[in-house]
Amino acid sequence: MFINGFPCKNPSNITTSDFKNLQLSHQGSTDTFLRSSVTLVTASEFPGLNTLGLSTGRTDLEVDGLVMPHTHPRSSEMMFVVKGVVIVGFIDTDSKLFQSVLREGDVFVFPKGLLHYCMNSGFEDAMFYSVFNAQNPGVVDISNAMFGDKASEMMKMAMAKLVSLTKVEDVRVDDVIGYWFYTILVPVFYRFSLPVLVFGPVGSEF
Repeated sequence: MFINGFPCKNPSNITTSDFKNLQLSHQGSTDTFLRSSVTLVTASEFPGLNTLGLSTGRTDLEVDGLVMPHTHPRSSEMMFVVKGVVIVGFIDTDSKLFQSVLREGDVFVFPKGLLHYCMNSGFEDAMFYSVFNAQNPGVVDISNAMFGDKASEMMKMAMAKLVSLTKVEDVRVDDVIGYWFYTILVPVFYRFSLPVLVFGPVGSEF
């Protein structure tokens, strides 16, 4: 028998291990383009969550690490900062930016379905845990949805262009990639980062 798309175990076969999960006890690999790692644990990995309407996650950020703007269409997200300094923010349906700087012990909530992001703004690695009020919150990654994942040819070319900026030799990049980088990535960075660096957070307080 299946409930919510997942197999329902016979009560006589349920053990303590069904209610324990170790996936969030280990740091994720931040050896990526964005210097970040997100580990999401849902009912598919954690049988004890089935029918409870809950899931959880862990995010690790190197210095200057970033989680690009994304949404969870089926869930709100509450995050708890374990270490480091993290800039977080979301944009509401009136295009108003709510942004703040979080430190160890701080809690922040992203309302369901709203575009949100986070970035390590400290001088050491940062980490926070998240709890979602859905057993399958879903993730809509804006950059991946528009330009493909990090393994796509477009992303590889854009990354090669970024690397070439610090080298003598030039890497030939298609005009579409240049347009994507200079009209989307750069404005996103300045839109979300400069308000904090220059003016302080918008729509909330430190």
